[in-house]
Amino acid sequence: MTTSVTGHILIVDDEASLRHTLARILQRANFEVTTAASGEEGLSLLGQHSFDLVYLDIRMPDMSGMEVLKRIQAALPELPVVLFTAQPDLHSALEALRQGATDYLLKPLQPGDIIQRTQTILARQERERRKRQIRAQIESLEAELKSLENAEAPQTQAATPENGADRFLTRGKITLDLLARRLTFDSQNINLPPATFDYLLVLLRHAPNVVDYRTLVTEAQGYEVEFREAQELVKWHIHQIRQAIEPDERSPRYLLNVRGTGYRFVAD
Repeated sequence: MTTSVTGHILIVDDEASLRHTLARILQRANFEVTTAASGEEGLSLLGQHSFDLVYLDIRMPDMSGMEVLKRIQAALPELPVVLFTAQPDLHSALEALRQGATDYLLKPLQPGDIIQRTQTILARQERERRKRQIRAQIESLEAELKSLENAEAPQTQAATPENGADRFLTRGKITLDLLARRLTFDSQNINLPPATFDYLLVLLRHAPNVVDYRTLVTEAQGYEVEFREAQELVKWHIHQIRQAIEPDERSPRYLLNVRGTGYRFVAD
């Protein structure tokens, strides 16, 4: 039995026709939708209501989408934000991902793609929310159990670990904390945007094997795209990862490109 994905979505775009069209598409898919015609209005709504996802135009006259994204990340770092634009710009895309955007789409937006990506993002959010709830419940039960055991036998010390062994994934100098979603490289903690963290996780799980572009997108972001789009999406995240771990991005040691196929992670 499948559970329908629902959520409250905020659309921020100064172009009225696109704003209303996107709202209708999402409303017909049973999502609750609120729209804003400017960055200021969008931020005001975010301060008044609870949202599960934001669609945000990167080019707006009063306040750019990048500025709005920075403010959202500062106030609501867990809220997924998808930026879109009619003008492909790799620099803007990289900066958006660096600032924590979940995804970056190009206009014209296709109704089927919008619905699929919305469902994927919100389903992932719900899974992460439920996992946090379950972990909190487990920690509470473990603390209660430990308290009871100590009361019965105060002279003995429990030897149970605080966290499961599957919390950490280590390859060479890299360790991923899957609970805190944090990267440690050569004993230094490094913050990655959420989506980029997922790409690195996929590469490490498959290491040292090659992961093709489409598999990377599917496993990291939960949806399928064509080869060319996958290739472009992956490039943005690879750039972010290399900035974080490579001594020299121009001569990578850890994250290697297999031309025309994908990438592979090689530990020291």
